[in-house]
Amino acid sequence: MTDSKLILVTGATGYVGGRLVPRLLDKGYRVRCLVRDPARLQGRPWLKRVEVVSGDALASDTLVNAMQGVSAAYYLIHGMQGGKINAERDLAVARNFSDAAETAGIERIIYLGELVDPAANLSPYLRARHETGYMLRYSRVPVTEFRAGMIVGSGSVLFEMVRYLTEREPVLVCPAWYFSQAQPIAIRDVLSYLVAALDTPDSIGRVIEIGGSTRLTYADMLLGYAEERGLKRWLIRTPIYAPRLSAYWVHMVTPIHWRVVAPLIEGLRAKLIVRDEAAHRLFPQIQPIDFKTAVHLALNRIQRDNVETSWADALVIAQGDVKPYVFTVEEGMFVERRRVLLDLPAETVFRAYTGIGGARGWMYMDWAWALRGWMDKVIGGVGIRRGRRHPDEIRTGESLDFWRVELVEQNRLMRLRAEMKVPGKAWLEFQSEPSPEGDRQENKTLFTVSAYFEPHGLSGFLYWYAMWPFHKFIFDGLTNRLASRARVLNR
Repeated sequence: MTDSKLILVTGATGYVGGRLVPRLLDKGYRVRCLVRDPARLQGRPWLKRVEVVSGDALASDTLVNAMQGVSAAYYLIHGMQGGKINAERDLAVARNFSDAAETAGIERIIYLGELVDPAANLSPYLRARHETGYMLRYSRVPVTEFRAGMIVGSGSVLFEMVRYLTEREPVLVCPAWYFSQAQPIAIRDVLSYLVAALDTPDSIGRVIEIGGSTRLTYADMLLGYAEERGLKRWLIRTPIYAPRLSAYWVHMVTPIHWRVVAPLIEGLRAKLIVRDEAAHRLFPQIQPIDFKTAVHLALNRIQRDNVETSWADALVIAQGDVKPYVFTVEEGMFVERRRVLLDLPAETVFRAYTGIGGARGWMYMDWAWALRGWMDKVIGGVGIRRGRRHPDEIRTGESLDFWRVELVEQNRLMRLRAEMKVPGKAWLEFQSEPSPEGDRQENKTLFTVSAYFEPHGLSGFLYWYAMWPFHKFIFDGLTNRLASRARVLNR
């Protein structure tokens, strides 16, 4: 009976882990999710069906506690891309995990790594991903390591990169890495292998390479996507490789940050193909689909607004001190975040930012907000003069100057959706959360101001970068002034 087995899933807030959990539940397994911040699982339809444990993979004691009574553990922890320091951190996490698994008496670990050519000159990040498997096997706990090709699915890095480049560029100048062979695999097939491993004893202690049914180049992927979408695209081949320059270009043309896409491009230095056909022998019931079918299924999900998870869902598992400014991309949207740790209770910080706008104004550079409202009014928008219903109370659905209050969570969050005319969709979100340090930082609140923008076409893309320089002054000032107001309210 599978329902007698308790399975631990790490990385449940990430792209693969967030899709694996419901499939394990559907198979009758009991699931325990290890996450740093349980709040990040809110909204998942399967949340009430799982056990959630808060812990940090860098802290061995929390790992051992999370593994008590567990039969098998999925290692889906994926650290920050790039850099020697982060690569070493990833290996330290893997070492802690394997030691804790041995101490807790877990029967096996299942690790999802990446398909690489071990003989190639790998970047520190890709080398760490490859060596993580060796580190996990350092303990006496048997490990099943899947080395997967680049994953194709709605919200995956590869799919989003192919999608945006093909949609936005009728003529593509292609560096040499566009023509390296790869064997991408559909996310549904990756999940099938991960789940089937639990009922396949012969997979224990094995390294298993998995890929899709077709071998093709990145250029082939672009043309395949174009064919699926009915687009005509021209490729101009060049002999240069230029991985860093390519990553910067992708950063400029697509919503994907260069640090995220750089490892993918660096991986294409060598052939990313399956060299060992053990997967077919061990899992004959799984017949991987081809790239074109995977793209078709991913597009259908996007068109139905049924994307389960995105590559940007996961946070770095071993983040250090709170960074005051972060630029990232989530689910195709540009995101800017400002964070400050305040020695104040969350309810006081909540009162500070929910009182913004209207007669009280926007705390910093009010003239700039007024000018933006006037410009919106001139072109037929709502302008900034609508104000707010009450100077201090706020409700979901109300208007707030040229915003609409989309969501209010008492003492925790306020999200505003822009109703001014912009070439896309924009949100401004304020959060007040207990310190990441938990009980060790009583009455401390992590205050976060996030600006989201989902561009529509080239005009949206240009609009974002035209406004980006001004955000530094406006949103930095806004965050600091709201923090000051919270301190005044707390007196």
